[in-house]
Amino acid sequence: MIVGLLVKAGASSDLRYGRDMDNVWMGEFPIGRIGFGAMQLPGPGVFGPPRDREAALRVLRTAVELGVNHIDTAQYYGPDVSNELIHEALWPYPPDLVLVSKVGARRDDAGGWLPAHTPPELRAGVEENLRSLDVERLHAVNLRVMPGATSGAEGAQFAEQLQAMIELRDEGLIGGVGLSNVSVEQLEFALQQTPIVCVQNSMNLLDRTSVDVLELCTRSDIAFVPFFPLGSGFGEENKVLSSTELRSVAESVGAPPTQVALAWLLGLAPNIALIPGTSSVEHLRENIGSLTVGLDAASRALLDSVAAG
Repeated sequence: MIVGLLVKAGASSDLRYGRDMDNVWMGEFPIGRIGFGAMQLPGPGVFGPPRDREAALRVLRTAVELGVNHIDTAQYYGPDVSNELIHEALWPYPPDLVLVSKVGARRDDAGGWLPAHTPPELRAGVEENLRSLDVERLHAVNLRVMPGATSGAEGAQFAEQLQAMIELRDEGLIGGVGLSNVSVEQLEFALQQTPIVCVQNSMNLLDRTSVDVLELCTRSDIAFVPFFPLGSGFGEENKVLSSTELRSVAESVGAPPTQVALAWLLGLAPNIALIPGTSSVEHLRENIGSLTVGLDAASRALLDSVAAG
C-alpha cells in the first residue's frame, strides 16, 4: 500500500529519473542510489578519533573504488574527525564526488550534542566544513532543524535559518540548500522561499513517520536521503534487522537482512538515495550489494506489513 502510493506520487518525476534509474538528482548533481554516510568513522558516540584509523581510510577509498560518488558528513562528527579522514583518504577528490554536509549542531568537550542554529552559527558551520574538507564549495548542505520549529517564535527562527542558508548558497559557498529532520509543513514553507535539493529524515522498515515528507519530495523532484536506514546508529539497529518478516524475506531471496532492508527502502520511490554508514569494508560491500537484490510483490507486501517499532 505504501509503495503503490509513493510510485503514484512520483509520476511527475518519471521522465527525469528515466534518464538513469541508477542515479538520483541532488539539484544539478547526479548521485548513485547508494552513497556513504561518514557518521560511523569517528570513535564511540561519533566523538574522538576512530578505533582504527587505517581501516577508516580504507573504507573511504574502497567506497570510491566501488563507484560511490556521494559522501554525507558533518564537521561536528568527531568533531572534524570525519572530514579530516575524508580529506586524507580522497584528496584530490574525484571530479564526480558529491560532498554533502549539515549544520545546526555542535559538540561540547564531553561529546554532548548542542544546538548551533543561529544564522552566525550556521555560517560558521559551513565555513568550518569548507576548511576541514579543503574545498571552496560544498555540493549541498543540510540545515538540521530542531524539533518544534514550526510556529510562533520558533517558526520565525526557522525562517531566519532558511534565509541564512539561501545567502550562503547565493554567495557560492554551497551548491544547494537541503533540510534535515523536517515536517511537511516546514518543507512546504521552505519550497515557497527557495528550491530544496535534498531532505534527510529518519526512515527505515520500522520508522515510517516521514512517509508524508517522502511523498512531497517525490512530487517535487527532491532527493530524499533517509538517515538511520537500518535503525538508529545509537543502539536501535537490531530492532530492524531482527524483524521476523525481514528475516523470512532474506531467506527466500538468499540475501542478508541488511541488503533486503536497504532494497526495500530503495523500492519506495525513485528519488531515494541511501547513505548507510560503516567502518568495515566487508559491511560496505554488503551495503552496496543491496542494489542487486530484487524483491517481488509478495516480498514487498510482507515487508510493508511490518508493524512500526
